[in-house]
This record gives sequence, structure tokens and C-alpha cells, in this order.
Amino acid sequence: MKRLATILILSFTAISAWAQYNPLTNYGFRLGLTATPTIGWLKPEQGKTNGVALGFSYGIMGDFNFAPNYSFATALTITTINGKSTEVNVSPYTASQNSTDPTAYDLKYRLQYIELPLTIKLKTIKEDGKRWYGQFGLSNSFMIGAKQDAVRGNTTVADNLNVSDYVKFYRAGLVIGGGGEFDVSGNTSIMAGLTFNNSFTNIVTDKNRNVKNHYLALNFGFFF
Repeated sequence: MKRLATILILSFTAISAWAQYNPLTNYGFRLGLTATPTIGWLKPEQGKTNGVALGFSYGIMGDFNFAPNYSFATALTITTINGKSTEVNVSPYTASQNSTDPTAYDLKYRLQYIELPLTIKLKTIKEDGKRWYGQFGLSNSFMIGAKQDAVRGNTTVADNLNVSDYVKFYRAGLVIGGGGEFDVSGNTSIMAGLTFNNSFTNIVTDKNRNVKNHYLALNFGFFF
């Protein structure tokens, strides 16, 4: 995981350097920090959603401006996607059962990813120090931690269990959102918005199950 984090950081740094010094880039590059609460939920095909759960995302973000109102926007964040579900015959818990009958489990997922979104921002013309934007693109997430609670009936069968072997390493999602940027002073501005991250890949390794996790992000950040 440390090797993956190093590769992603070096890639982001290299892209940043290219954006600043490439003569074709005439509209500037902006780097910032972001801290974002998330509201996550699960959608299992063999079960049901069982409520939402709060998470958090933080890291660096960057806009590569290739035209006055258009940007390639990316980031490098640590993102937690939590959620609750009720599912049947869940690994690894069914392996410890003597019965082969279908058994329902109430689950709580706590999944942590390194996230590298690749999106396009469409911006309005700035007026009175503010501008609005829409955003669309692909989310790439690499799992760095997975914990789970599991309850069968009234019996707790797992409490903060490490389930990294049962969660897929890569998650892909569709990103769509919008918001605004508001100048503070000089080159500094505040960014605020709302993003929906819709997963389209199965997050579990069990071939008999299909589970997807989604989240809403209340985006906050500072560009410098």
C-alpha cells in the first residue's frame, strides 16, 4: 500500500509540474486542500440497503485549466465510504455455520480508499469574485482498509473485523456534481459544492454476491 501511495503522489506531482511548465498550458494550474464529509450507503443485489453512514475524505486537489472556462480536475484523497446492509450467506461468516440454510446478516461496512478522480469542470465566467461550476468524470479508488461489523439475529458474529481479503482492491465510480468558487484574497478562493459518486463495480470478492457502495460528498476546499 505504501508503494501505491508513493506512485500516486509522484504521478500527481509530475502532472502538476507538466501543467506549470508546458508551453501549451496558458490558463494556469491551481492546487488546493480539501476536507469533505461523506454520506455513504450500500446497494446489494442479494439483500437490501439498511441505512446511510457518515464518512470523511481529505487530501489535495488540482485544476488544470486548458481553456478560460474548462478544467481537467483531479485530486489525491483518503476517502472513507461507510454503509449498512442486510445480506444473505456472507463470507467469511457462513463458513463457521453448521447449517446450510440461507442466513441473513446485518452488516456495517467501513471502507477506506486512496481516491484519484479524473473529471472535467465546466465553469461560468467569474463575476464579483465568484463563479459556478459543473463537474463530471470517473472516480478511481484503491482500497487500503476494510472493517466490518456483523450481526446474525441477536448475536454479534463480528466486531470491527478486518475483511480486506473479502473486498476488491479497485473500485470505479461515476462522478457528477457542481458548486461554486468564491475569492477570498489574492489567488486564494473557497470551493464549496455537492458531488454524487456512483459505483459501477462490485466491491466484494465473493462471486455469489454483488454489492456496490455509493456516496454523496459535501465538498469544501481552499485553492491557493
